Amino acid sequence: QVQLVESGGGLVQPGGSLRLSCAASGMISSIYLMGWYRQPPGKEREQVATITSNGRTNYADSVKGRFTISRHNAKNTMVLQMNNLKPEDTAVYYCSYYSAGWNWGQGTQVRVSA
Repeated sequence: QVQLVESGGGLVQPGGSLRLSCAASGMISSIYLMGWYRQPPGKEREQVATITSNGRTNYADSVKGRFTISRHNAKNTMVLQMNNLKPEDTAVYYCSYYSAGWNWGQGTQVRVSA
């Protein structure tokens, strides 16, 4: 089973940017669907963005135009570029892939605050 490790979270001011990275322990080229989820404080986990093995992407309405998901199969990595961050983007962000259900990494904290 592929294990995922996220990095790149932190504290940023509103309007700022962060780049989250996800490193997989095995090959991701055979994984059709990968994505990023997040869990805001006191709320349920929600899907942020997904990407298929052929590069088709989908975004939650709340992040469209601000976030960009990408994957690099040769490097077994996935990235979430987050621009124009807002306080409501504060959450723990999880890298994920779908295989008989969604599988997640341990998460990385993103906090957007002045």
